[in-house]
Formats: sequence, structure tokens, C-alpha cells
Amino acid sequence: MSVSGGAVAGSRVVIVGGGVIGVCCAYFLAKRGAHVLLLDRERIAAGASSGNAGVIAPGHLPLVKPGGLWSLLKTVVRPSSPLYVAPRLDFELWKWLLMLARRFHEQTAEAAMRALAPLARESLRLYGELVAGEGIECGFRASGYYEVWRGSSGAREAEQQVAFARRHGFSAEVLEPAEMLRRAPRLRGGLTCAVHHRDAATLDPYAFVTGLAERAGAARAKFQVAKVTELLLAGDRVRGVRTEQGDEIGADAVVVAAGAWSADLLRPLGFSLPLQPAKGYHSDLVDERSPHPFIPEALLLAERLVFVTPMGDRVRLAGTLEFSGLDLRIREGRWRQLARAAAEYCQGVEGTRSISRWCGLRPCLPDGLPAIGPVAEIAGLYLATGHAMAGMTLGPVTGRLIADWCLAGSRPSQPPALDPARFGRKAEDQYFGTEGST
Repeated sequence: MSVSGGAVAGSRVVIVGGGVIGVCCAYFLAKRGAHVLLLDRERIAAGASSGNAGVIAPGHLPLVKPGGLWSLLKTVVRPSSPLYVAPRLDFELWKWLLMLARRFHEQTAEAAMRALAPLARESLRLYGELVAGEGIECGFRASGYYEVWRGSSGAREAEQQVAFARRHGFSAEVLEPAEMLRRAPRLRGGLTCAVHHRDAATLDPYAFVTGLAERAGAARAKFQVAKVTELLLAGDRVRGVRTEQGDEIGADAVVVAAGAWSADLLRPLGFSLPLQPAKGYHSDLVDERSPHPFIPEALLLAERLVFVTPMGDRVRLAGTLEFSGLDLRIREGRWRQLARAAAEYCQGVEGTRSISRWCGLRPCLPDGLPAIGPVAEIAGLYLATGHAMAGMTLGPVTGRLIADWCLAGSRPSQPPALDPARFGRKAEDQYFGTEGST
């Protein structure tokens, strides 16, 4: 028996989007007997899933922590701000920022984390199972990461971070600067505080996503390079997709996991998804004088919103938030800011060479939560998008939830706060109606 008009084992499921979310959906669906076809405009993991920081951080989800993105808006005029809003007339962006301002305060941050924490914790467990059980070589390390501050507000912010993480069941510890320097001697002096987030892991994101795609392929999932331009309906039920070449591909269920492009697919159906793309950058550094990375453990540079993650013989610098629409051009100054931030905190950056220049778009919704589950008005249509900077963290649990929705025959245990129906055709009424509601 299907759920909300969904598919059953053996049915045809088309997934739109080949990032970590789409690939995790493909894996769990194929493993449970669905005939899966994943479509992406480029190769697997070509977007944000290939170039992100590679940190699985269940207890530190940037858009839902106290202050979150709204606190960054106050710094946007600084040249070194992690946040950049490209100056342009964009009514949808400014409406989105107003939605954020209306909703985001400490109470909604707590409510959002209550919804996400159990899923993020389960996702970390699933990573361990997938990497070990499927033999995926991706440098997975469950040793946590460190968040470090140099500013005068570091101690206060560190205490807030630890209290927030512990309230939601995650292990975090404040470290004095001397102890942090003992653990990471290549950090520069002048630290004011640090936090060790223990319930976290690091990996090579591209290696994980492509490795999991191979395992999904072994379970008979198929992958095809094709740009989906239209979702096809028969009455109030999805019947497939149309590609840019004009091909129609039939399906019993369609999963939209197209990241920053998801809203464009849904808009012709009258489904409003207030999604904004937030550009992030990375630069991979190698030191040809030494085979060892200059930082042994992953760091989050708190004031710069930049992760420094060792990946084999290189170190990845990744971060920043740029709101400039569906724009994949690299702004030279924003990209160079990664190395400047790393050099401010770490010794040894000056002797390295960058071997990659990359940017990608994260899909952000104005309540900091993803949209996961069925579209109530259209049977057989499911969303798995809006994960912002937590796509890698929430990938496996999202894939399993979508498989439950499509195939389990009963409603999975999923927080209503993630229901796509919270937007639907009346998103503006919901966001401008009750301030602070969740």
C-alpha cells in the first residue's frame, strides 16, 4: 500500500539532482527494490557536494544556531565579512531576508535544532555504517573538530555554543587557548577561546558521494546526464519529467533533490518554495615541502566562517556565504579571502600552493530547515532540498527518510517542521502571519 499516492517496491522512481542528497536517496531506494533513475545536468557530485568542507557536524548547524545567519547580516559592510550580498534589485532575495529577520531569534533556533538534532545524530551513525559496510574509501574520521576564536567575544560565544550543543544532546567542551595550542601547535597565538565538538566527523565529500553512487549502481540504480526542465502531471499526480532535449521519462514517483535549482522546477506547478542560493568557495592547499598537512584536525575559524579540513595530503579551506543568485562565477576577492582567513589563524599557510578554485551553491530556506517529504497537493512528488550548509551532514538520513516515504507503506517519524507543506502555495501568509511560529 502506498503513502500519499507514493510508490511501492519495484516502482519507477526518478530523482532530480546528483549531489549528496540525491545520491543518498538513490542508494536507499535502490537497496529496497525501487527502479531508480537519477538525472543531473552534470556529473555526480558536480556541485556543492564535491567542494564543501567535508565536515559532518550534527551539533553545529550554522543557520539554526542562536544568532545564525541573522547575526552575520550585521557584519555585511566589513570587507572581511563571511557574508556578501551582491548589490542588485532582487525582490525575492530581500523578501527572503525579511522572512529570516521576522522568524530568526533564540526561540526559533531552539525549535529548529529540536527538529534537526535527532536526524543529524542518526545521520552521523549512518555514515559510520555506510563507510564501513560498503567499504567506501573517503578518509572518514570520527574524531570531531575544533572551533576557534581570536576576538574578544570568543569566550562568551564559546560558552553559548557549548550550552546550545549540550541542550540538544551533543558533546562539546570549552578549551583554554593554551590547551588548544597544545593540540594544534601550528595555530597562531592570540586565540581567545576554543571548543572541541566531539560528535562530528570529517571525510572527502567527493570520494564519499561518488563511492556511494557506485554502490547504488550495484543495486541497479541508473544515472544519466540530463537537465530536467519540467515535472509532468496527470491530474493531481506526478507522471514523470521532461528533459531539455524534449524526452519524457515516466515515473511512479519523482524526488526533487536539485539543490539551488529546486524552486525553479516547482514554480510552474504553483508550489512556492522561498529558496535562495548561498554561494560558498573552497581552495585546496598543498605544501610541497612536507607530506603532512599543516593542521592535523579540522578547524572552524569562528569569526571568518571558514573550515580548515585536512584531506589526505592537502588541506581544504571552505566557507563564506554569498547571495548573488544562481551565479557560479568566482569573485576573486571572495576566493582569496579563504587563504587570508587561514593565515590569520594558522602558521604554514604562506608556504602552500592552491591546487583548486571552486564555488558552489547551497539551497537555503528562511527558517534554516530543509524541506523533506511529500508534496501534499501532488501525489508521488517528494522534496529533499533546502539543506543549506548541512547537506553533507543530513545526506544519509534524508535518503532514508525519502525511501521510507516512497516505499515503507507508513508515515516515517519526521518532524512536522521539515514538511514541505509549511511553504506550499501559501508561504507568504505563513511567514508574514505569526512571528516566531515554527
